[in-house]
Amino acid sequence: MKNNCGIEIEEIQKGSLAEKAGLQSGDRLVAINSHAVRDDIDLMFYSNEPKLELLVLRNKEKATINADIDETARSGLGIVLKPFKIKTCRNNCIFCFVAQLPRGLRRPLYVKDEDYRMSFLYGNYITMTNLSDADKKRIVEQRLSPLYISVHSTNTEIRNKLIGNPHASDIMREIKFLASHKIRMHTQIVLCPGYNDGKNLEKTITDLYKYYPYVASIAVVPVGITAYRKKAIRPVEKDDAVNAVVSVQKLQARFKRKHGDNIVYAADELYIKAEMQFPPLEHYGELPQIENGVGMVPLFLNQARKIKAPRTSRKRMFVTFTGVSFYPYLSKFIDKLIRDGIGIEAIPVGNTFFGKSVTVTGLLTGRDVIKSLSGIVKKDDVLLIPDVVMREGDEVFLDDVSRQDIEDVLGVKAVVIESTPRGLVDAIMAHSS
Repeated sequence: MKNNCGIEIEEIQKGSLAEKAGLQSGDRLVAINSHAVRDDIDLMFYSNEPKLELLVLRNKEKATINADIDETARSGLGIVLKPFKIKTCRNNCIFCFVAQLPRGLRRPLYVKDEDYRMSFLYGNYITMTNLSDADKKRIVEQRLSPLYISVHSTNTEIRNKLIGNPHASDIMREIKFLASHKIRMHTQIVLCPGYNDGKNLEKTITDLYKYYPYVASIAVVPVGITAYRKKAIRPVEKDDAVNAVVSVQKLQARFKRKHGDNIVYAADELYIKAEMQFPPLEHYGELPQIENGVGMVPLFLNQARKIKAPRTSRKRMFVTFTGVSFYPYLSKFIDKLIRDGIGIEAIPVGNTFFGKSVTVTGLLTGRDVIKSLSGIVKKDDVLLIPDVVMREGDEVFLDDVSRQDIEDVLGVKAVVIESTPRGLVDAIMAHSS
């Protein structure tokens, strides 16, 4: 702690314990109860005590501030630290999405993060190729669990070829280390035809299964390829998807019989590419990998069946849009709303920015939305924009087109909505008059 200058406090929340204790934005939080503070995780970990001694640096002077955590302050100290510097990826994955981006997008989109802290805090996937012994020690000591691990293959030669890192260590050794310390993991396999499919896919799944329940889930997702790819890799076609889903289903049946848990799941996009029916929602358990596109469509369909259309006048016409792959599922819900008297239309938007093979809604750009909706929306329409196309916490598309830009160019009212059946219905009710 001798050379630790602490982390700058970006914000002190109003009425919080930190404000009452006299902390200010701009202060540097150096230590809590003599433990050095490096980031938000240390703040969370070390502030979970009834009595706190905070060492802060203000105007180059150190001061000690004491604070007592009572029941009214269990939500935290009210300290927001400046974001930590993210550790970046040193791999050169043949399927890296960042490497497939065109120039001219926002700078944060080009950050290839490989940070175990982001994995713990936000569910970002890491390959574990840049973990130091100190990082591993901290993961164990602070119980940073679950972590989200990109495995791809348990065959070291194949995996290292996929991640473009011939010096990467054996991933199973890393998995074994975490499991031996009871750290839970959610793992993913990015399916790349000709590399890690077929027998290798099944072996990777069964190798990971050996560490269940610490390997809590395994997701198989198809490789995403844009028009800007530079590496020789082919997309997942229908036959590839069928074979992958069949392999997953075979192993699911085995795991389910033994543990009552499917453990391994195929991404929604694999079912769509395979033109196979989705399993029922209960098949996905607690939806451990929904943010990875596993169970999103079944969840939407399940919620849509339970939603009753709102009673509204048809004075307003609503328009919404989605990616090409999700359109058949959204359109069924839209048809239900139309039958119940709602004036609404859903438009599938093709992705010309990243390429036609990119069909998910979350990667649509503002330019493609404008291009697809020009001549369709009318002056008095309300455009309902699914929030998955926007930067988190903001109203800006991937290509920096904003919600306001959409309104200005298309000449309609545009509203960002939650990407669920309830979010759609609530928006219709709120903007019907």
